Amino acid sequence: MEDDPLAWETTGSAIDYSCPGFDVRRDDVRLPDGTETDYHYVDEPPAVVILPFTPDGRVVVIEEWRQAVGRINRGLPAGSTEPEDADLAAAARRELTEETGYEAETVEPLVTVEPTNGIANSVHHYFVARGCEPTGERDLDFNESIRVATTAYDDLLASILDGDVRDGRTALGVQHYELAVR
Repeated sequence: MEDDPLAWETTGSAIDYSCPGFDVRRDDVRLPDGTETDYHYVDEPPAVVILPFTPDGRVVVIEEWRQAVGRINRGLPAGSTEPEDADLAAAARRELTEETGYEAETVEPLVTVEPTNGIANSVHHYFVARGCEPTGERDLDFNESIRVATTAYDDLLASILDGDVRDGRTALGVQHYELAVR
């Protein structure tokens, strides 16, 4: 890709701001026409997003306060990976249990996407978890306020299509599942 005429050359890089969960990175770049400038973006670890089904086919969802939009969002459990997470399926299992208390019988990959690659280096790894039962213990981060519920898959899909569920990670995961798997 570096030989592609559209590629930018990174000549330097630094963290301008750091906080729990992400950094704001500044790259010094040379554009294809030779222009030198800087480019800022959110730098964060990869994340896992889980579409968890209970044995009777319901979906485990969370409701969580989202400060950036000033409201409670309903969506799928998700979380950042840790540097030592070589096994992403294991990270998905951990995040599912930490956020919901549910443990999965099986976890399989669904899709990997870069949801906001114009402003962030985010990579989201989606998994479908089946046979999820509330047998684990929740372990929320200090800044998480989460309520857990289950819903019928078709109701979740309808909520996405009618705009009631606006969480992008959830919409993308359910729609991909609908198109590729179901």
